Amino acid sequence: MWAYESVFYQIYPLGACGAPFENDGKPEKRIKKLDAYVPHLKKLGVKGVLFNPLFDSDTHGYNTRDYRKVDVRLGDNDDFKKLVDKLHKAGMKVILDAVFNHVGRGFWGFVDVLEKREASPYKDWFHINFGGNDGYNDGLWYEGWEGNFDLVKLNLQNPAVTDYLIDTVKYWIDTFDIDGLRLDVAYCLDQNFIRRLRYESSQMKEDFFLMGEMIGGDYRNICGEGLCDSATNYECYKGLFSSMNSYNLFEITHSLLRQFGPENWTLYRGMHLWSFVDNHDVTRVSSILTNPEHIKPIYALMCGMPGIPSIYYGSEWGFKADKSQGDPALRPMFDKMEWNDLTDYVKGCVNAFQSSHALQYGAFKSLVLQNKACVWEREADDDRVMVACNIDGASFTAHFDARAGRAEDLITGQIVDFGGGLEIPPYTAYILRPC
Repeated sequence: MWAYESVFYQIYPLGACGAPFENDGKPEKRIKKLDAYVPHLKKLGVKGVLFNPLFDSDTHGYNTRDYRKVDVRLGDNDDFKKLVDKLHKAGMKVILDAVFNHVGRGFWGFVDVLEKREASPYKDWFHINFGGNDGYNDGLWYEGWEGNFDLVKLNLQNPAVTDYLIDTVKYWIDTFDIDGLRLDVAYCLDQNFIRRLRYESSQMKEDFFLMGEMIGGDYRNICGEGLCDSATNYECYKGLFSSMNSYNLFEITHSLLRQFGPENWTLYRGMHLWSFVDNHDVTRVSSILTNPEHIKPIYALMCGMPGIPSIYYGSEWGFKADKSQGDPALRPMFDKMEWNDLTDYVKGCVNAFQSSHALQYGAFKSLVLQNKACVWEREADDDRVMVACNIDGASFTAHFDARAGRAEDLITGQIVDFGGGLEIPPYTAYILRPC
């Protein structure tokens, strides 16, 4: 599948376009600011773009008012269609953030319920008790996502609701020609709905990609045959930065062996989970790493491990923001696209992944493992690479059966000789293909 061979770039449109947090209802074509990202992404070399919610919502996009209308704070449907066309023309696929577990209080169906109560034809679209009361003193109680009453949980057991959502996906494909979806809080979605969405969307567009958000638990609950193609790999997200900060590469390596290793008890071998070092919900990677020298190695490991790599906008040039500052701090507008030494390195990691069948589909094996250094082997039928990393301030020489004496580093293009052992300089990572 095309997505398994792509590095994605994630953009949070409401933040990236500088939209006000509250929906003021005032139309403004802010989405045109995203045109500046197209040449930047083409230079970076990514093949896919994930847009977080951009349909009409109460505030942050995850409290939808209208699934079929681009948020007026960003522009209109035609504006977004033009952006998708530009990305497609530049060789990039586009996937959207689909929030199907809940809606906002401003969603038209819920507004109708508040006005007409039991007489509303949409009363069974939600989990409502007309004999109770909610935090907004509406004179009725309803289920909100994780107790948040601004996020009104949809009743996915109601065929009218699921029919509407499936028709919405068809509308997005027909109107914008999108290539896939990220399913928000997929761990909350009814599995039967995911299965139907998988089948229906594949009929609408060949190779339509589904990725589901999973914070923890067994990714097989939403990912696999007849379900999503991918799931967010939060276990290895945590393993990456924690291994760096604790100088303990055993953590990330053991997580990867548990998920993808050669043993018969491996959980997810053959699956393509969504890899990331940060996103719109967590502290930026440049802020969470205690040693700034680890920023390049963490990107190399992310692109070298099994999965589908994703880069969050702004992090490729080292933007910093902490979750404790609030979500808006993680989702800012940038006046211009930065490009620096880190961006060059990330570009090299993107190229390495997208030029290696072994990184896209290959098996995972640990060849060398110490606290501050590791060597992984990724091998497919027609390709073999070694991912070597040293997170220490001193050089490290790795001795292992490399089956070769020299290799090309796919990140930088340099030739590395290691007949007497692979010397890895301080704070360095390689993705090596024998030559």
